[in-house]
Formats: sequence, C-alpha cells, structure tokens
Amino acid sequence: MSSIYIRVLVAACVSAVLLLSACNSSNPVNAAASTKPEKDRKLAPEFELKDADGKTVRLSDYKGKVILLDFWATWCGPCKIEIPWFIQFERTYKDKGFAVIGVAMDEEGWPVVKPFVTEMAINYRILQGNDSVAQLYGGVEALPTTFLIDRSGKIAATHVGLNGKDDFENGIKKLMEGPGIVQERASAGLPGRFIPAVLFGAN
Repeated sequence: MSSIYIRVLVAACVSAVLLLSACNSSNPVNAAASTKPEKDRKLAPEFELKDADGKTVRLSDYKGKVILLDFWATWCGPCKIEIPWFIQFERTYKDKGFAVIGVAMDEEGWPVVKPFVTEMAINYRILQGNDSVAQLYGGVEALPTTFLIDRSGKIAATHVGLNGKDDFENGIKKLMEGPGIVQERASAGLPGRFIPAVLFGAN
C-alpha cells in the first residue's frame, strides 16, 4: 500500500470523526448516564412552553408517565441521529405510560422548526424552548441534552451528547418496569460509542 494512499485514508477517517463529533472547535462535551437510585433523584423542574399549535404545555401534564425530555435544535447533527430513535420509542411505548417531549432551542423559532418536524415525520410533542427553561435544567450548554424522568416526576438519568440507542431504551424500560427489574435485550444502537454534543450557542 503506497504512502500516499495511507495518508489519504487517514485524512478521510479524521474528517469523518470530526463531522460526527460536533461543528465546534471547543473541547467536546460528552456524558453517558445510567439511571440513578431513587433516593438520589431530584424533582424535574416544572415549565410552561408552547407547542406548534400555540397550546401551553406543562411538564405536569404528563404526571405518572415515564418521560424522555430532549433539548435539541435543527442545526445539531447528533440530534438528527437521535430523533429517529425517539420516534420509534414514542411509537413502541406510548400506550405503556411513556412520552417523548422535544424542546427545540432554535433561535429562529417555529419558522425553522415546523418544516423540520414535518420532514422528519416526528410523532411526539415538540415545544419551543427558551433560555429560562434551559436554566431550570442546568443551563443546557450543549445539544443534545436529554433527561429521563420517572413516573414520580424525578430525573433518573441525564445524557449529554449522542449516546447509544440501547442506552436510552434500557433506561426507559427500567423505569417503566419498576425498581430492580432490568430486561436484557440485544443491542439496537451504538453500544459503547459516544459522540460529543454540539456546544449550544457556538459557531
């Protein structure tokens, strides 16, 4: 194998990694999370946000359900990878006491979010986020940032950056099945792989 071919191959691999990681030169943000013990969970902050129809939606509207609360944006590459997973989760578990809520953090608002929702055929509730709600949830300095909330309204896990599909689904199933019950399943996502988040507000 020629040295020129090797250099080209290495350059291509580096470019692919950078593309998947984040459109940002800052230090990458990345955090995987497993569900916390019940005693260590804190109550998820209440909020009021508008959906695409202008209806006010509150977190408490979903009381008693397991919730996947996702802070995302249309320009966020890792977010676009996760969204099809969340669509599947909503379809599979919505009748079992589960809901996905997407909080769009695009500064341009609904003019960019609505076409994206249609294009992706998103089947779960999308709300327009703001800085106040982001601050309630720790600032949300990177996207995607996703919270798993248990039936009692407490944050059981926090994911920053793109985690494996099975990491999310195992957490969802654990929260729906109750404490101490973990169902083993075949991996359906990106096990052991983590892609850094896009730092929110970065160029």
